[in-house]
Amino acid sequence: MTMKRVIAAVLAACICLMDIPAEASAPPTELYAQSAVLMDGDSGRVLFEKNGEEQRPMASTTKILTCILVLENAGLAEVACVSAKAAAQPQVRLGVREGEQYQIKDLLLSLMLESHNDAAVILAEHVGKSLEGFAHMMNQKAAEIGCEKYHFVTPNGLDGEDAGGQHSITAGDLAKIMRYCIRLSPKREEFLAVTRTDSHSFTDVEGERSFSCVNHNAFLGMMEGALSGKTGFTGKAGYCYVGALQRGEKTFIVVLLACGWPNNKTYKWKDTRKLMEYGLENYEYRDVRRDVPLEKIPVEGGIPAGGDLGGTAFVQPEIADGEEIRLLLREDEEAAVRLRMKKSLSAPAAPGQTVGAVEYYLGEALIRRVPVTLRDGADKITLSWCGRKLWKKLMLCKLND
Repeated sequence: MTMKRVIAAVLAACICLMDIPAEASAPPTELYAQSAVLMDGDSGRVLFEKNGEEQRPMASTTKILTCILVLENAGLAEVACVSAKAAAQPQVRLGVREGEQYQIKDLLLSLMLESHNDAAVILAEHVGKSLEGFAHMMNQKAAEIGCEKYHFVTPNGLDGEDAGGQHSITAGDLAKIMRYCIRLSPKREEFLAVTRTDSHSFTDVEGERSFSCVNHNAFLGMMEGALSGKTGFTGKAGYCYVGALQRGEKTFIVVLLACGWPNNKTYKWKDTRKLMEYGLENYEYRDVRRDVPLEKIPVEGGIPAGGDLGGTAFVQPEIADGEEIRLLLREDEEAAVRLRMKKSLSAPAAPGQTVGAVEYYLGEALIRRVPVTLRDGADKITLSWCGRKLWKKLMLCKLND
C-alpha cells in the first residue's frame, strides 16, 4: 500500500468516527421495554415514547405515589401500628409482627430503599385508615396530577384488581407522577432525601428489634446527575423502572414498563442509560421569545384619552413577561408563536387586566403561555361625566360669545 493510500484510509476512518455521534443522536429504535417514556422534567413534555399511552401493571414503581402521599399527609415522627394484614404481606418484606409500632420515617426508608411490601401496607393503613381508603387517595391524587389512564389498587404494586379494574398505569402517566414528586410537590425535598439515602438502620418503637436497609436503586451510581428512582417487578408486570436525572439545567425522567422478565434483570439499566443519553445529547435550552407587535385595543363605552365626546377610547396591551422564554428543544425543532387577543373591550378597562396571551407551540402541543395585559386603562363613560363635558362646552361657548 502506498503512502497516499495509507493517508486516505486514515482519513476515511476518521470520517467514520466523526459520523458516529450523528448516528447515536437518532431516537432510540431498539428498547427492551414494551412501554417507555422520556420526559422533560421541567416542562412535562414527552420527548420520546414507545407505547407510552398503553396501560400496564407497574409493580413497585407504585411506591413513589405511596411515598409522596404519606409525606404529604403524615409527619415523619408519627408512629404507625402493624396490622395482621400488613404482617402477612409476601416477599419482599421487612418482617414486621402484628402489634409492633414503627416511626413513619423508618417505614418510608424501608419502603423506598428495600421495597418492602409490609411497610407499604402499614403506611397505607395509617394514612388512609384502610387499604381501600388509601387506594382512593392514590387515584384521587393521580387525577390531580393530570394522569389520564391509570387505576391504583395496592399501595405496594403487587398485582391486584377490584371493581374499577387492574392495578395499572401508562408510562406517560407514571412519568407525570415522578415529575410531581421531584418538582411540584410541597414535599419534594423530603421525597428526594428519602430516595437518595444510601442506607438506614432503625428499630421498632420499643427498641426490641433492629433492622437495616440498603438502597437498591443502582441508577444512582450509574450516571452523573442521577437524582432519584424506583425499581419494580412482579410476574405480570415484568421488570419496571422510573428514574430521574439532573445535569446542569436539564432534568429528564425515564419510565420503563415490562422491561424483560427473569433472567433479564439488567435490561432496565441499559434502556435507562440509552434514553437518558439520548436526552442529554440531543436537547438544549433555547430562547424562543420573539417580538410580537401588539396593536391598541378599542374600549367600547370608554372615556377617550383626549376626553372628547364622540371619540373612541383605546388601550395599549403589553406582554407581561419580557424575560427569556427557554424551552428544551432538539436542533431540528422550532417553536411556533400564536397571538390570542381580544379584539375589543367593554369599559371599564384596568391597567394589568389580562386581555390575551402569546402562546408557544411545538407541533400542536402548547408548551408555554405568556399573558398579555394592559399597560393603561380606560374609565367608563357615565351620565355625570357627559354632564360635566357638556357643561364645560356650554361655558366655553358663552365665553367665546
